[in-house]
Amino acid sequence: MRASDIAAVIEELAPLRLQEPWDNSGFCIGDGSASVRGVLVGFDCTPELIDEARISGADMVITHHPLIFGGIKKISEATMTGRTVIAAIRHNITVYSCHTNMDKVLRGVSGTAAGWLGLRDVRVLDMDEDGNGLGVIGTLPDPMAPKDFLRGMKAALGLSTVRHSQLPRTPLRTVAVCGGSGRSLISKASAAGADVYVSADIPYHDFYAPDGMMIADIGHFESESKIMDVICGIVREKFPNFAVRTAVRSTVNPVYYF
Repeated sequence: MRASDIAAVIEELAPLRLQEPWDNSGFCIGDGSASVRGVLVGFDCTPELIDEARISGADMVITHHPLIFGGIKKISEATMTGRTVIAAIRHNITVYSCHTNMDKVLRGVSGTAAGWLGLRDVRVLDMDEDGNGLGVIGTLPDPMAPKDFLRGMKAALGLSTVRHSQLPRTPLRTVAVCGGSGRSLISKASAAGADVYVSADIPYHDFYAPDGMMIADIGHFESESKIMDVICGIVREKFPNFAVRTAVRSTVNPVYYF
């Protein structure tokens, strides 16, 4: 198996051309010519993930967040990025990511979260001419009181806490979701008729939500981490007998709550 065979399966669903101009999805360490015996799927590319891949016998890691976003002036043990790059090269591990391209397809990050929330008739929120784009919007099977929705969402997604704006006085039916940093889609969600907008990294002043819409910030990691199982499933679906699994020991939310 070549690394390019694995990448092709992912890019069939989420082509690299969909990624944002500032993004760095695709191969970061190594390239498609590398021979691959096993794959470990993680969320962030860290020294711990590389170490888990080495111990498990995986010679390719796939992450949602890219290891490198911009230019690097030095590669040393002094930074986490440097340590990760050094470890990957030292152990001959290919590093690949699928970030905003996986955000922009219906089966990707936001669509996965919508599925866990039980939404129906899900469609892309900020759609381009090809039907792809950021965020999704759908409907609950039945209208829910805001507090009941928040309780159900915490249970479905395994959340310890939710930051939210003022509770609406009417039941919720239409739900918009954007995994990751979703501030830019608040107005889109409101214009689309969402009763609640679920996302992450919402700044303080944006909790003065548009009239009639509640904002729920569930955390960046919490809103996206389930994409690891989706990526793993995509590879297994195409190569059922290939060694691919999601990281366990090295999958850590860098944000802690007290």
